Amino acid sequence: MCSALVTASRMEMIRAAHPTGRIEKGGEEWRPAIFFDRDGVLNIDHGYVHRVEQFTWVEGAREAILWCNQQGYLVIVVTNQSGIARGYYDEAQLQELTAWMQEQLAFDGAHMDGVYYCPHHPEAKDPYYRRQCQCRKPQPGMLEQAIGEWEIDRERSILIGDNQTDLQAAQQAGVAGFLFQGGRLDRFLLSALVQHEQNFRS
Repeated sequence: MCSALVTASRMEMIRAAHPTGRIEKGGEEWRPAIFFDRDGVLNIDHGYVHRVEQFTWVEGAREAILWCNQQGYLVIVVTNQSGIARGYYDEAQLQELTAWMQEQLAFDGAHMDGVYYCPHHPEAKDPYYRRQCQCRKPQPGMLEQAIGEWEIDRERSILIGDNQTDLQAAQQAGVAGFLFQGGRLDRFLLSALVQHEQNFRS
């Protein structure tokens, strides 16, 4: 199982709020989500980013997250973090950076609902992280865990990533994937959703 930076209190708060965007499935409520990769999508990928001074938001990323919040989409980040397995940084440093990201988003009135990360790698320096896991993309473990925990509607959700492994993970999880190659993320998100809606209706 991958590691998740999400509080039970936020999950229960969202479920209790019954925001727009939820749909009924078999008597239960399911909600669409936007899955974002982190490095190369939400922030510029400088290589093993784990400190605030290394972090640069992609243009339009904060706006994209706020829009998702306002429209009733869950914002779920799914990110491979092999820098932990390689010994470049530890999980506490990743958690500190994630908390800082949430603080920055809060200035805009935005938030990430869940952050799922894989700290493993088959050639990890630390034996604790050395494994062939099901959460490291292109495996779908992070998406599957989030879908189960948040009761996410796969068909109405999309993933935005900057690598083919992101899209492969999405495909295995039954979620539409879109390859981001730069530009404003908020504009790309809207375009992806329009395309997904057209595919969904066809």
